[in-house]
Amino acid sequence: MAAITLKNLRQWKSEGQKFASLTAYDYSFARLFADQEIPVLLVGDSLGMTIQGHNSTLPVTVDDMVYHTRHVRQGAPDVLLLTDLPFMSYATPEQACQNAARVMQAGANMVKIEGGAWLVETVRLLTERAVPVCGHIGLTPQSVNIFGGYQVQGKTEQQAEQLLNDALALEAAGMQLLVLECVPISLAERITKALSIPVIGIGAGPHTDGQILVMQDMIGITSGYVPKFAKNFLTDTGSISQAAAEYQRQVQAGTFPGAEHSFKG
Repeated sequence: MAAITLKNLRQWKSEGQKFASLTAYDYSFARLFADQEIPVLLVGDSLGMTIQGHNSTLPVTVDDMVYHTRHVRQGAPDVLLLTDLPFMSYATPEQACQNAARVMQAGANMVKIEGGAWLVETVRLLTERAVPVCGHIGLTPQSVNIFGGYQVQGKTEQQAEQLLNDALALEAAGMQLLVLECVPISLAERITKALSIPVIGIGAGPHTDGQILVMQDMIGITSGYVPKFAKNFLTDTGSISQAAAEYQRQVQAGTFPGAEHSFKG
């Protein structure tokens, strides 16, 4: 696989070519996913739950993200690699710059941060300093205590307008990629069409430019609560590598996610 860049993602959006992405947290899985030519990997702070066993992402530290980013990059040298900045590591633009530098030096190609228009200054500052930014709106797991749980966002017209306005403001500030989580299908389609940058959905229906799943959800080893948007691709394929390949095939074909993995308005 040739090195994947943001230029590739922008071209795919313009051509209507959908792309798949997955989380990864170590060398072995990163290498396996790269071998299946998954173009985008995310070192997600979801590792707080999937790797560390916490009940939220909040305990994850920047040190954790640096450690896992370094090893994922070793396994997948040519993917576009995103790394989450964890809870309260970008509370101010200055903090964001300091912590973004650490994960970029560990091998990330861009950082992902959760939140709306309040991050405009942070996005502008990072972008000016050569740090590409992926935004994350809708259900933002670091805000679980504000939301009172993991709930679909943007269900009312007022909430939908706020999310659209947030997305537009962040794009204007320099955001180059957006993750849209757990919003109604119609809103996800509206936001995707309104932005010139690629939009990656998770629980956001089939109309976004790309899709992402937590790798444990993709191979059916999530314990306890299984999200509506998850699908176990291992069941019908018999190997993790083939599960990743089938996930990518279904995303590119537009058959995943289906209605059963999505939320109506």
